Amino acid sequence: MRIAEIYTSLQGEGLLAGTPSVFVRTSGCNLRCAWCDTPFTSWRPEGVERGVAAIMAEVTRTGLVHAVVTGGEPLLFAETGALCTALGDSGIHVTIETAGTVATTAPADLMSISPKLGSSAPARDTPGAWHARHEATRRRDDVLVGLMSGPHQLKFVIDSPADFAEARRWMDDLEDAGGAIDRRAVFMMPQGRSADELATTSAWLRSACREAGVHLAPRHHVAWFGTARGT
Repeated sequence: MRIAEIYTSLQGEGLLAGTPSVFVRTSGCNLRCAWCDTPFTSWRPEGVERGVAAIMAEVTRTGLVHAVVTGGEPLLFAETGALCTALGDSGIHVTIETAGTVATTAPADLMSISPKLGSSAPARDTPGAWHARHEATRRRDDVLVGLMSGPHQLKFVIDSPADFAEARRWMDDLEDAGGAIDRRAVFMMPQGRSADELATTSAWLRSACREAGVHLAPRHHVAWFGTARGT
């Protein structure tokens, strides 16, 4: 599987924010979000091919007991299932970070799902017909319901009140489709690449989350590390 980077850091979002973890970042994505914060795994994918045994050896050397398998979109790789199984067999807590567009049988202690809202689409004139390809792929409610059948969290990136309203409608649709949504495991994450941008959106998003009974996810890693790779 193609790996962009393996590194240790603190989880910056969601239920396990602040947890020391080893991140295994795959390279390659079936979406092209306009605001993607890891373009080296999507718009300009880079990395090296590595087998499960080599990845496991590097993860084990860290001594950490939490691993995050992320991307890009890690569920595009057939080997992800074998990697997550090996991690779990080694006593490591496994979080899979996914956009929720690819079904999987890969085992995870936590499925961290970040559905992409309409505002994530790139411009219509983006080369490679990526606007249409992104729009055709980003929402797969049948896949989402399946991923939500076990321990999970939902994380929506919010840039405007319209985004927040769309996320709430989507949650209602998922419940109608049979997805059990625990509002305590729903996080609204302000879009932004700096602490100031996050603060601007959080100023109004905080009260909206309180009214809806969901969490505001501060995206600590942006405040802690900025946009530096390997963090």
